[in-house]
Amino acid sequence: MMEKKRVNTIRLQNLSYGHKQAATLMAAVKLDLFTQISNGAVMLPDIAKALGMSHLNTERLVVTCTALELTEKDGEKYNNAPDVERFLVRGKPTYIGPWILFSGWDFEQWKDLGEILKSDNPPKTLGLYDSLTEDMAREYHEATYSVGLGAGILFARDVDMSQRSLILDLGGGSGSYCIAAMQRYPHLKAIVLDFEPVCKVAKEFITQWGLQDKISTHPGDFTNDPFPSGADVMIMASNLPQYNESALGKVLGKAYEALASGGEFHVIGETLDNEKKGPLGPALWGIHEALFGSGGRSHSEKEVKNYMKKAGFSEVQVHPFIPGSLSRITGNKA
Repeated sequence: MMEKKRVNTIRLQNLSYGHKQAATLMAAVKLDLFTQISNGAVMLPDIAKALGMSHLNTERLVVTCTALELTEKDGEKYNNAPDVERFLVRGKPTYIGPWILFSGWDFEQWKDLGEILKSDNPPKTLGLYDSLTEDMAREYHEATYSVGLGAGILFARDVDMSQRSLILDLGGGSGSYCIAAMQRYPHLKAIVLDFEPVCKVAKEFITQWGLQDKISTHPGDFTNDPFPSGADVMIMASNLPQYNESALGKVLGKAYEALASGGEFHVIGETLDNEKKGPLGPALWGIHEALFGSGGRSHSEKEVKNYMKKAGFSEVQVHPFIPGSLSRITGNKA
């Protein structure tokens, strides 16, 4: 007779320590630990010197990063884990440090999640964006740009836009998807539709790339305002959990009407699997909306497909995009 596996509290304790794990990662990024290791400081005394920290605190940080599998120990030497080496070494084009650090701005609110979830206040369509300022937009989209550009490059690689002419990016943020598309398809033009404070930030990124003649901005609220017409590619990326079914239905309906005949629509979203068992990232983005009184939630791939079909899109399909994080769901207009 097989002995029944004994359960313990370790998994639950580790979950309750999640804020400590996140804080350790953010401290390592802020202190440039991974950059110093990449640059050759691989022994504790050398790391301490490079960071300008005591040996004690350096050991504390590096040991914890090793336990978190952010760094790897080989004898007395430390190396970055492969994903850390690629994405958390300052100066590399793949560096996403700003996004990691931005994830800590709402730490204080999360500790009150239980009370927030019991609130019976009417949900807001725009949540956080109800009170968006230019400073908030700048901080947020400077962070999203660091991860968005990589996702945009992947999108431009996966989607053949050689016969397309105009992209409309709904809630386009920093403009990273449009910027990436221009690198691969220089004949394209694009419009970033987002709130006015966000468009100001997007213009700065667009200008940095010298693309101001190809990418324009269109200030507006895509849940209420009309869309520019003529686009034969539309993108709605990384804002899916911010809205409920009703708001998404309205947006998708307007998108279908504004899209050129023969055009294609791409929802790139933090989607759950069809049984809503995960993945964790999309589930967390859904509950994150509670912090801002939003009516948004996580949506499954099946639900998004149904929203798109209801709006009129045909040939609706799910494409793998970034496993565990984002799906790409597409539909066409005949």
